[in-house]
Amino acid sequence: MSTLRPAIVSFLFLSVITGLAYPLLITGIAQITMPHQAKGSLIRENGLGEQIVGSELIGQNVEDPKLFWGRLSATSPAPANAANSGGSNLSAGNPSLREAAGKRIAALRAFDPGNTALVPVDLVTSSGSGLDPHISPASAEYQVPRIARLRGLSEARVREGVARCTEAPQLGFLGEARVNVLKLNLLLAKLTP
Repeated sequence: MSTLRPAIVSFLFLSVITGLAYPLLITGIAQITMPHQAKGSLIRENGLGEQIVGSELIGQNVEDPKLFWGRLSATSPAPANAANSGGSNLSAGNPSLREAAGKRIAALRAFDPGNTALVPVDLVTSSGSGLDPHISPASAEYQVPRIARLRGLSEARVREGVARCTEAPQLGFLGEARVNVLKLNLLLAKLTP
């Protein structure tokens, strides 16, 4: 009993410290120093309005040809679900991956048959998490003619929107430039007459 008692006391003490005190402290600091990020980086319609339209951090499954399409989700065809995050783990030679990519290419070509450019790879593959909210600037550029035509906007105007929603690499050198698809689609809704 003399050896068991200190082990139980240590277990309970460390459980309280690491299971309650530390998470509460970090959550409190996050709520004070970066409240937007601590609450999930939620995007609300009409700025501070009531309706939440998504998160800056979770990709949306979009199939409307008038909107920019993001990366495929590992949770497709259901709505993007952060609880089901994870890539497909399919190898490049896997027939299922090729079939999914082929279907996506066919869908992109069907809505924009005049576009003969190569389809950027990130439009036909899912990210490691399967919930990536970003596409490459090349993927956004590929979709500009379709969006402009279907929305009745000039390509230059759509490209301005893409430029406004393009984020630079973190700290100027980590990663690559990327376009947040949800932010871009919300901006397009404001630009469309």
